[in-house]
This record gives sequence, structure tokens and C-alpha cells, in this order.
Amino acid sequence: MRDSAKGKYKDRGIPIRLFFLKPDNDLNPDAVANYHKNRLTITRQVKYSTKSNESIDVVIDLNGFPIITMELKNHLTGQSYEDAIEQYKDRDPNEPIFLFNQRSLVHFAVDPDEVHMTTELKKEKTYFLPFNKGYEYGKGNPPHPSGYKTSYLWEEILQKDSLFDVLQNFIELKIEKDKKNKKKNKKQLIFPRFHQLDAVRKIVDDVLANGPGKRYLIQHSAGSGKSNTIAWLSYRLASLADAKGNVIFNTVIVITDRVVLDEQIQDTIRQFDSTPGFVAYIDKDSNQLAEALSKGSKIIVTTLQKFPFVIEKIQSMPEDATYAIIMDEAHSSQTGITARKMKDILSYKNLNQAAEADALEESDEPDIDDQIASILSAYKRKQNLSLFAFTATPKKKTLEMFGQINEEGKPEPFHLYSMRQAIEEGFILDVLKNYVTYETYFKICKAINDDPEVEKKTTMKGIARFVSLHPTNLSQKAEIIIEHFRNFTRHKIGGKAKAMVVTSSRLHAKRYMDAFQEYLKKKNYKDLYVLVAFSGKVHDEELGETKTESEMNGFPESQTKSKFEEDDYKIMIVADKYQTGFDQPLLHTMYVDKKLSGVKAVQTLSRLNRTHPEKHDTFVLDVNYHFISEQKRHFFAHSFRKPSPLF
Repeated sequence: MRDSAKGKYKDRGIPIRLFFLKPDNDLNPDAVANYHKNRLTITRQVKYSTKSNESIDVVIDLNGFPIITMELKNHLTGQSYEDAIEQYKDRDPNEPIFLFNQRSLVHFAVDPDEVHMTTELKKEKTYFLPFNKGYEYGKGNPPHPSGYKTSYLWEEILQKDSLFDVLQNFIELKIEKDKKNKKKNKKQLIFPRFHQLDAVRKIVDDVLANGPGKRYLIQHSAGSGKSNTIAWLSYRLASLADAKGNVIFNTVIVITDRVVLDEQIQDTIRQFDSTPGFVAYIDKDSNQLAEALSKGSKIIVTTLQKFPFVIEKIQSMPEDATYAIIMDEAHSSQTGITARKMKDILSYKNLNQAAEADALEESDEPDIDDQIASILSAYKRKQNLSLFAFTATPKKKTLEMFGQINEEGKPEPFHLYSMRQAIEEGFILDVLKNYVTYETYFKICKAINDDPEVEKKTTMKGIARFVSLHPTNLSQKAEIIIEHFRNFTRHKIGGKAKAMVVTSSRLHAKRYMDAFQEYLKKKNYKDLYVLVAFSGKVHDEELGETKTESEMNGFPESQTKSKFEEDDYKIMIVADKYQTGFDQPLLHTMYVDKKLSGVKAVQTLSRLNRTHPEKHDTFVLDVNYHFISEQKRHFFAHSFRKPSPLF
């Protein structure tokens, strides 16, 4: 719907205008009059097929053209939205009214409590998304004081102005190249989920009411569709004007925390507008950024590393120029851009010193959140600059910097889509369901060992039998991890599952890689390849060698992420890198050899929560068992001869 000829179609070479767009203001009477000529009609029990007498409960037409279908279910008849979904799956997608991207744009399954929607019918492969407000940080909808919980659908969303706003500014045809068949493109019609629509609209309303100069925190969980939300917000802010036609923001700057611009955000924004110069992508140097700002590009996409320059440049621009800065993830990067890298790290003599230095830096050194706060506080807060920070896991400083004060006097996000709601709605997985420590293994396996009635054959293979006399030895942990992966993880997700080993320092990651390679060679395992990821160089004094990520992997650092997507590479060993902002749906298991707490624990474990059609669970094994007593270590070494029931 979003192009230069929006609302225009051709039939046998004859141009047809399907509908008139809503003008931004009332300055053009003809545009206003044309907009009011649009007609929405609702028809009940529409018989859509010449092959059968089947009908659809509700069809909404725009100027005689079907754009929405709805199946309504009532609990009084023993049915729910789930029955409506099954009804849609039984229908023939080739019926004219259901033709993808040709007729109806969205199909709603509705009952008194919940709304779900899809933009394409594909029989059993049809995938419906929740279109609910959420209730008490979870799924569903809040009670309605005098009606159905789902009444917002027709009272708010399907009202004329609201629906046209969705058609004009949100619904989008996304085209992706098929990696397997380069000649074929994948098409997906995007209809906004409720929280995306709600967030953008509330932000726009607040900006129109209060003007530039405010800061906004949008706390949206992983699985929220953040890239689309950022793209929609970017274009709304870039085209936003007041009732007199005055532009609110001269330029919108989107800042991502990746060293290499986030491809998903780039691709999403690129599809919104093909006007030359409307969007500028800054992927070279500060001069390129300065040129884009000077030329007045409406949307500029750049990286976090150029954030100080952006602020400095804006401070020197004319006072009447206004800017909106949208920040994607206000915390440390997937590429290891932390305080340690920015200051260039120490060389450690041994692993204990590396771990101690890491702990000291994590507690005392500023991370990306703190650096952003420091940069912003160094410059005068100006009325011509609005900041919009998107993050799934805000730290205290992020809340203080971008949050709004609630009735209790505490900072809170301007808009929230919680992790709990994302989990309950099925967009991400609950990674804590299968989080196991060696303390747990000790108790379970000891109970099995002490119980003669437990049959060995009824228990599945575990990892405890791979533990030897010195559990803190990396070679022993490498054995545990590799054998666990081979016996358990690799069979998950249709045999495509991958794993991540989280270490406490670059030297730990380097030593783990050495231990993994040695063990794989010893066992002659040729079906398992391992990657390592860390920033800069690491010096191993005991071995008298200095290594980089690319040297250990055998290819450039820029290829690590893409290589991990290949079938052969199953395990990635990381130190800081890829613990935030890294989306790999095939990542199933995490082996943690690092103390995790607070926001960093959530960010790290959340690498597992991305969904996949064949992914039904996740697993976390905490191998950071340095605190196990000597008695328990002895038990691990001599008594674990039975497989663990957890596998």
C-alpha cells in the first residue's frame, strides 16, 4: 500500500483509484472532500464461493472492495477464537476473496475475550498472530466495564479514521530474497500487532501535544517486531506536521548498536520509501554523516559508534532545526562494544586473573548505557531534540535517562510490551523452564544413586558421567559440553539445533576453543564444527601466543555470524560478543561458565528465546560450578555412573 501511487491500481491498463488518502491537515479542501467520499461497508454472512454454500461471518469493504474478513465466535455456543482459526485453515486460499495480496488484507478470528489475525491463508500452515492489548503484563485483554473484552477492535481499530491510518501508514508488503531459490522472492503482508500500533500512535499523539524536546523509553521485549515498529515510527515522525502544516522534525536519525548496520532495520526502512535521498545510510565515516545532516535527509540510519558525533553536530546546527533520534537497544552490542574494548583490554597471566578483572570491570566500569548517559549529560538538553530509546531490558540508568515519572515518583517506560506477554503469546520461549545447575544434578543423581528401585534403562543419557576428578578444568568441561551436545542438543529442532558457550573472559574463550579442538580431534568427531567469538586480541602468556577471533576460526571476523548459520557449525564459544542483540532461532542450548546477574543475565539467556516452527523448548546448563564442595566434587567423580533422568 505504501508507494508513490498509494491507493492506485491498474486493470487492463486503466488506472483505478481504490481510495483517497487522509490529508495531514485541512489546508487542501479538495483533498479533505475526497477523503470523506471513501465508504466502508459491513456485510454479514457473506457467501464467498460458487463451489459451496460456505459463508464468512463479517466482510468489511472499502469502496466495494473486500479488505477484511472476520469469523466471530461466542462462548455460549462452546466456541472460541481457536475454532475460528481452524475454520480459516479449512478454507480454500484460492477463492478470490482470500487471494493473498489481491483481495482481503487481513483475517480476524474473534471471540469475546481475544482477537487473532493473519494476512495469508495457507491451509494447515496458516499462522495467526495475537492482536490483543495484554493484561497485567501477560496475554489477553483487560475487562471491559460494560461490554466484551474485545470491543476495542470495532470501537477503536475498525473506525474509519483509524482503519485508514493503518492502510496508509502501517500495512506493508515485505519482499525478501529466497536464499535457496534466488530467482524467487518471499512475500509477506505485514499488519501491525496491537502493541506496535498502540506504541506508534501514542508517541505521535504525545509529540503533537508537547512538541520536540522530550525523551521516551519504549520497552518492547524480544519477539515484539521491534524493527517494524522503529521503521513505522521513523516514517511517522519524518512526515509529522502540525495543524498549520509546519514540520515537527527536520530529520529523524535511527541509531543501531551494531558495528555493521542492522540489516533487518535497513531492509525494513528501505521498503517504506523509494524517494531518492529520503533515507540515508551512514556506513562509512563521520563526513558521510555530516553531509547527510547538512543536506537535510529526512531519515538517517547510522551506528552507535557515531552517536557522540551526531549529538555534537546537532548541537552546532541552527536552533530552528529539530531532530528526532531513535535508538535501537540502549545497551551493549552483539559485537562486543563494551567499556573493555573501548579502553583496550589488559593482558592476563592466567584464567583466574582474567575472571577477576572481568568481574571488576563489570561492577565498576561504565557500559554502553552509562556511556550514552555520560554523552547526553555533557551537552545541554535542547528543546529541538527528541530521543526515543528502544530496549527489551532497560537498566536503572536507562530508566532514569529516558523514562517518565509515574505517580509514585519512579521512572517507567512510556510504552511497555513485556517479556511475560511475549512468552505467553508464543513469540519467544521461556528459557528458565529448563535451567539446570550442577547443584541440581548433584541432588537428582544422588537420589537416583541411593534408590535401588530406579531402573537404569528408564533414564536417558545425561552429562554427569562425563565429570572427572577436576571439574574446574576446561578440558573436562569441554568433554561435558561436547558429549551433552552430541547426545541431547543436536537432535533438537529437527536435527538443526545449535548451542552457545558463554565464558567469563576472552582468555577463557580462547582456552575453551583450544580444549574443544583437542577433544574433537581425540574423539575423531568430524560432524561438529566450533566457532569462537571475542573482540580484539588475547594474549595467552602460559602458551606464549597471541590470538584473534579470525585466526582461531580461520576466516574474517565479519563472517562469524554468517558462518554460524551454516549447518556444519553447531557451537559458538563467546566472551561478551553475541550476548545481546543476536537473533538465531536455531540456538537451543546454552552452557554458562560465567556468573550472570541482573539485566545482563536476562540479556544473555534471551539469546535462546527466539522461536522456530520445530523449536519446542530450550536448555541451559550452568557449568560455573567452582563453588561445589570437595565432598560433592568427590561424588561427581566417583558416584555418577548412572545417566541423568533429565535427558
